[in-house]
Amino acid sequence: MPTKRYRNTLGRFCAAVFSLNYLLFRRISRAYFCVVAGHGVLSAPGKNVQIRSIRKVKMHENYDHVTSDNDVTLLLLSSPLKFTDQVQPICTPHNLTHEFILNFSHCFITGWGSTYYKGWMMNRLQEAEVELIDRRTCNLRSWYNGLITENMICAGLESGAADACQGDSGGPLQCYSEDEESFYVVGVTSFGDDCGLPHRPGVYARTSRFSGWLETSQAESAAHRLNIRHSSALLSAAVMLLIHQ
Repeated sequence: MPTKRYRNTLGRFCAAVFSLNYLLFRRISRAYFCVVAGHGVLSAPGKNVQIRSIRKVKMHENYDHVTSDNDVTLLLLSSPLKFTDQVQPICTPHNLTHEFILNFSHCFITGWGSTYYKGWMMNRLQEAEVELIDRRTCNLRSWYNGLITENMICAGLESGAADACQGDSGGPLQCYSEDEESFYVVGVTSFGDDCGLPHRPGVYARTSRFSGWLETSQAESAAHRLNIRHSSALLSAAVMLLIHQ
């Protein structure tokens, strides 16, 4: 049985953005973090960085800390992000059927995490191309032996090497649709066994399984008179860095 290793380290996390006001993430405590957008090099923030505090945290009510099922959290920002050349919107599949017909050709993961197990965080945002791996294969005994639920998706290479690692949790798995000529956030980095091992690809929360939850969460926030801008297109923007205050 493979051992799950969560891909976060103290101090820095990644997230995928949901509309101007929202971030889709794993698990987080609001008091300890702020959101930094438009950031590529940690040691040189630059003039394009946007910083927001977190107004509200909504963890998925069915999150299971043992299996990591439903490993997503929604963050409501203190004020909307401004879309610029450095912070741009990105789509997510509306549902599982939509995901299957998008005909993804290339998939990428990004983050400031280490490039090897128990390594140092990176100063510059890293990118790696990976392949989507079907659930049946990922659940083989020699792979994850049944750990992968329908709310998860695996991505990496059968031989290993290209993978997320410590510090990449919450980061996006983005895939390009040739038919739509657009990128989609297909997954949110959740866990893995070590980093870059053969038959141990990264495991991601599958965004197509959470579109209804995201819409419901938005509706609930609107009912409570929170300052949100609803978008039926669902998910948005590039990669964000959550930093320890």
